[in-house]
Formats: sequence, C-alpha cells, structure tokens
Amino acid sequence: MDVFRTSRRWFLSWSNSLLAGASLVRPLAAADSRQAEEGEDYYEKLGVTKIINAAGTYTALTASIMPPSVQAAVARAAKSPVRLAELQTASGQYIARLLKCEAALVTDGAASALTLATAACMTRANRLAVHNIPTDLTGLRNEVIVQKLHRYDYDHAIRNSGARFVEVETLEQYESAFNDKTVMAHFFNAAEGGTISREDWIRVAHAHGVPCFNDAAADVPPISNLWNYTRMGFDLVTFSGGKGIRGPQNAGLLLGRKELISAATLNNSPISDTIGRGMKVAKEQIVGMVAALDWFLAQTDAGMESEFRRRAERIAAQLKGVPTLATNIVIPDVAANAVPHLMIRYDRQRVKIAPSAVAVELRRGNPSIELNPATGRAKVGGLPSDENTIVVGVWMLQPGEEAIVAKRLHEVLSKAGA
Repeated sequence: MDVFRTSRRWFLSWSNSLLAGASLVRPLAAADSRQAEEGEDYYEKLGVTKIINAAGTYTALTASIMPPSVQAAVARAAKSPVRLAELQTASGQYIARLLKCEAALVTDGAASALTLATAACMTRANRLAVHNIPTDLTGLRNEVIVQKLHRYDYDHAIRNSGARFVEVETLEQYESAFNDKTVMAHFFNAAEGGTISREDWIRVAHAHGVPCFNDAAADVPPISNLWNYTRMGFDLVTFSGGKGIRGPQNAGLLLGRKELISAATLNNSPISDTIGRGMKVAKEQIVGMVAALDWFLAQTDAGMESEFRRRAERIAAQLKGVPTLATNIVIPDVAANAVPHLMIRYDRQRVKIAPSAVAVELRRGNPSIELNPATGRAKVGGLPSDENTIVVGVWMLQPGEEAIVAKRLHEVLSKAGA
C-alpha cells in the first residue's frame, strides 16, 4: 500500500509538472512552427550581407530570385524522396514537349551542360569510353572547332572532357578544318565577334556529319529563343536555369537531339564512374527548373520589357534634380541580357564623382546595392557604356527596390554636386 501511495504521489506530481509546462510548450511549439514555415534567416545568422541586385543575373551575385510559385515547388519537392532516374526522365520529356525539341536534360547549370554535351559527342559511338575520359582518349575524336572570337571563360567546361580546340576565323578556314578527329562544332551565341553566321556554322558542320552545339546560356528573353536554335538546326543547345528563366541557380538545360541527350545522360550523375558524377542535380533543382519554365512561358516578352522600362523610368524620375544629369534606356545589342538597362550620365565638372566611385559608395551602403559591372567601363556586354556612365540593371530588382536604388543614387550624386 505504501508503495502504491508513493507511486501515486509521484505520478500526480509528474502529471502536474507536465500540465504546468504545457502552457510554455504550446507557445514555444507555435513559435517553432512559424520559424519552420518561414525558415531561419541564415544570412543573418552567418553574418552574410544581403544586397539589392541592380546589376543583373550574374553568378557571383547569386543570379536571379525564383518567383513564389517556383520557391513553393522547390520546398514541396524537398518533402518527398523519389527515384532520381525516373524524375530525370519525366522532367526531360515534359521539358522537350514545352520547348519543341526532341529531348531535354536538366543539368547542374549551363557550365555542366557544356561538359556533358562534349562528352556526349565524344562517347556516343563508344559507350565504354564514358568510363575512360578525360585521361584515356584512345580511339576517340576530341577536336572541337570554334571561331577564334568565340573563345571565352567557359572553354574549361568543354576541355574537361579531354577535348581540344581548333580555332578558325573565316568560312574557308572553317570548311577545311574538319578531319577524322573532329567531334563537335561549338558556337557562342552571345559572342560580340566572329564572321561566320549561325546558319553557315550549322550547314558546314552537318555537311561533315558533325554535331553543332550552341551556348545560349544567358540568352532569354526573348522567350522564343528556347526553341529558336534547336529549330534552326543546332544539335545541342544550353540555357542557364538561374538567369532569365528564374529557376534555381544550380540548374540548367541541355536541349537537342534524342541520341545526343541520351549520350549526355550516360555521362551524368547519378551514374558513378562518369565525368558528370560531381555535377549532381538534386530533386529540388529538377522540379524547380520545370516550375520555372512553367512560370516563364506564362510571361510575355512585351509584358516583361514594359515592367523593366517602368522600373528604369521610376529611377530616372527621382534623379531629375541632380545637376546636368541625363538618362536613357538601352537594350544591349548582343543576344545576352537583352532587357532594358538605365544609362546615367552627367558632367563630371559639376558632379565631382566618378561612376566607378558611385558603385563603391552604393556597395558600402546599407542596404548594399550592386550596380551593373558596365558602370564606369567601356562597352561591356553590348551596352554603350564608358568611364562616364552609370549602368543600372533593373530586371532583377524586387518590388519597391527601384525606389531604394533611386534614393541612394540621388544622395550620392547630389552630395558630389553640392
């Protein structure tokens, strides 16, 4: 009986303590639930500075921000495991239908698409070679023809497969450059130089039975570019997922002929002994890429351009009080980043600060603002800029941020003109 009484007293004491604590647990649980729903601010926790992106879709600035529908799709995809190969196949088929091409593959950004496309061309006739490149190229073609002025910082992604470049400058040189080692003809869609057109590039390569690859990573809008180049005849085309399409930054698209996309898939993760094993695309990024395409194709070129012009005009209107200042809105004359940008010029004798110094002041401020890298530089990215020009890229601004950019520009320029 004494044991029973002791146990009962202990139980009642424990129960009362539990009930007393419940009033604390409930609000704490609610707070935890709210935090889980919104997510903890790890930028703040890690001491990382958030910025206003008045530059553009640059990788170093974490490219674009995914629209709410894409963010929601990514978050939902994170809640369930699936078979990755099944997701890759289904997403590729869906994207191919959307973009009017034979086949598609979601890649780990456009740079990995360059590597996988080259590997596909090199190994399509020799599946065992998938396990040997880039160190053993026995019996493989590995020469990639490129226009000299199309060489760029992403050459390395192509060379990762063991390929080497053969440069040409004229159509005659191009026609005579093909031999039994030629594996691919590479075209940089946004190149600001080169004399050989896309049509001639395709025609000559196909006459030699060699696939043509077009790197169009940053070249939407216009929306129709997503199918223009495969329809033109390019066998493989890549786009970045995290730029104008507004998908995850570490996602991209490889589009093209079914045979070549299949070969790229064999060189890709999750197959372990391949050059693409480290180019893993998670389920969240694959779903995010598909959701971003659904969002992007629901937009219109006219609607996007109109909104970007409105943002530029709002900034320009707030700067009218700055002495000698003049503005105009320009769309770059190259394929990449073909959206309205605000160009700002002024008399340096009256407003005594260089555009490059303005960029530094805005970067140092709170909030920190990044201007387009063409600011204070001559002709960058197809923009008619120079050392006396401030360039504001408006298309990655979030709602209301154009007012903040305008205010900070006005403060800095007015102070220098006082």
